[in-house]
Amino acid sequence: MLTQRLAELEKETAKATLWDEPERAKDVLREKNKLESTLQTWSGIDRELKDLDVLFELAREAEDEQTLQEVKEGLEHLTVNVRNEEIRRMLGREEDRLNAILTIHAGAGGTEAQDWAEILLRMYLRWAEKRSYKTQILDFQPGEEAGIKSATVEMEGEYAFGYARAESGIHRLVRISPFDAAARRHTSFASVFVYPEVGDEIVIDIDEKDLRIDTYRSSGKGGQHVNKTDSAVRITHLPTGIVVQCQNERSQHKNKAMALKVLRSRIYEMKLQEQSDKMDELHKTKKDIAWGSQIRSYVLHPYKMIKDHRTNLEVGNTQKILDGDLDEFIEAYLISASQPSS
Repeated sequence: MLTQRLAELEKETAKATLWDEPERAKDVLREKNKLESTLQTWSGIDRELKDLDVLFELAREAEDEQTLQEVKEGLEHLTVNVRNEEIRRMLGREEDRLNAILTIHAGAGGTEAQDWAEILLRMYLRWAEKRSYKTQILDFQPGEEAGIKSATVEMEGEYAFGYARAESGIHRLVRISPFDAAARRHTSFASVFVYPEVGDEIVIDIDEKDLRIDTYRSSGKGGQHVNKTDSAVRITHLPTGIVVQCQNERSQHKNKAMALKVLRSRIYEMKLQEQSDKMDELHKTKKDIAWGSQIRSYVLHPYKMIKDHRTNLEVGNTQKILDGDLDEFIEAYLISASQPSS
């Protein structure tokens, strides 16, 4: 399927008329380069697998333990590469490539919850650092005695939102409280929510093939010339059904330009509404910052374990996770979320 699409794009770039539309040409080339890179990566993986297969047969026949160990290490490396490519394939939504805005809010519980929120902030800043994402704290509300009430962090880097969105939800901590003189066990909650960062400039690309343009004789004011020629323009945007028309100018060319301007405004407004609806759907995933609604539990006492309740993945090395080594949880969630629901 990828090769078929690439062939279509190569035919498209071969058309001289494409270069009359610089924006469309840029989009076509971007998609073509992305497909070529993907195919090149998978071709390399396929070649490496075949080479390891040949090497394995030779090592087995010669009973060469050293070469067999090399094959084993090669397969482990190849497995990591395949997994990384599979994860990238799951990040196919347009917004997945965007930067991320991550917010943390302490739940009920005063100092305990505020301290937990700060621990999460540290965890995510370290995770972003491991992925070479640039971070900037946009908002920081300190706790009354310790920790934070809330914080907002911008994460800048490729696929930042695609990966970080796996962390949206309620996070629960169970530990012996450092703020309790009686050293009792406490349960704390904090919420994490991740948004895609939308740039200031929004470009609306309209494909001419998606337009039906009709001309007709103007019926309004404008003088003899306007009324007696087919200068009015009606444009229908077929994918959305939006219809705009203009008959104010005497020139059909000017009326078309104005109608296209109105159409772009209408599509822009529609996209903003769609983005708003999408945000509303994301907000619906938020629940009360309390017991029973958590996506992940971090247990530090009476035993050490972190469990993601969406994927049932459990990790015993809690310090590793709290130090920002989150990819195992994130990848498990992305894989789980990409599976068709039964």
